[in-house]
Amino acid sequence: MAEIAVDAVLTVADMQRRDVDFELIKVEGKVGGRLEDTKLIKGVIVDKDFSHPQMPKEVKDAKIAILTCPFEPPKPKTKHKLDVTSVEDYKALQKYEKEKFEEMIQQIKETGANLAICQWGFDDEANHLLLQNDLPAVRWVGGPEIELIAIATGGRIVPRFSELTAEKLGFAGLVKEIAFGTTKDKMLVIEQCKNSRAVTIFIRGGNKMIIEEAKRSLHDALCVIRNLIRDNRVVYGGGAAEISCALAVSEAADKCPTLEQYAMRAFADALEVIPMALSENSGMNPIQTMTEVRARQVKEMNPALGIDCLHKGTNDMKQQHVIETLIGKKQQISLATQMVRMILKIDDIRKPGESEE
Repeated sequence: MAEIAVDAVLTVADMQRRDVDFELIKVEGKVGGRLEDTKLIKGVIVDKDFSHPQMPKEVKDAKIAILTCPFEPPKPKTKHKLDVTSVEDYKALQKYEKEKFEEMIQQIKETGANLAICQWGFDDEANHLLLQNDLPAVRWVGGPEIELIAIATGGRIVPRFSELTAEKLGFAGLVKEIAFGTTKDKMLVIEQCKNSRAVTIFIRGGNKMIIEEAKRSLHDALCVIRNLIRDNRVVYGGGAAEISCALAVSEAADKCPTLEQYAMRAFADALEVIPMALSENSGMNPIQTMTEVRARQVKEMNPALGIDCLHKGTNDMKQQHVIETLIGKKQQISLATQMVRMILKIDDIRKPGESEE
């Protein structure tokens, strides 16, 4: 999962701006399989299938018409009532609808498109005509998916049929429909896109709860990697950074002759709460463990010494490869400090129902 998160962020990252657009990373999940089956797809996954079961399950070198207009005959702009009083009238109406559908299909094919993706649906007759004209189609694709497909394939979203041209088509090396074992669930995979920066992380799991938890974990991992791209400086984890900071603040407090030294020592004590909590959560004596590690940091002059939460036999976080982003650590301490400052500004507390006196 960590490798997938790194690959996803590095694919979409803008190294010149040192930032990551999370809109280009889509996270999808489907119940079934194992978490180990989770994979990164350099493209887009849509939770839809081809509109007709007899349409080809795979389209190579796809030229995609991305439509947000209804795939149906044009409606009159004014209120109009048509009375069908005979079989001939009904057949004439059917013939008109069929001709309009064929015109629309022909208009799509004339642009060179060999796949239509539509935000709206179309009826069974239109679906059958699409099959007859060898034009695979996908219907009822959501708005966010339509936008992501347009970004990935380099296509333009077409709001009206009259505006469809060859220049607005999207391109993908492969569009295929995938099935999931014995279930009827199917999804559409759009790969080898023109804009290779759009990616999808496809999560598998035994149930929805596992998938949702994996999504949250992946989001946290993606945010960590984004922070590293913004600022690639790191500090040692396992409470090592907090202990080093506490020692530095205590040393500065000793040099301060005014009353501020008490506030500085209190701040240093607050920093040591983190390694003490790590010790307690790992089943160790928090005060004893914390004191020993702090003494070793001073004696050995090694700021990488922290709490051995994994019981690997060494307190050196450099050897254990336990690190944290500097930007994240700074933000944690800054937010905690701002919260305390806000609380200290409060002079008094009034309870509900208490008189002003």
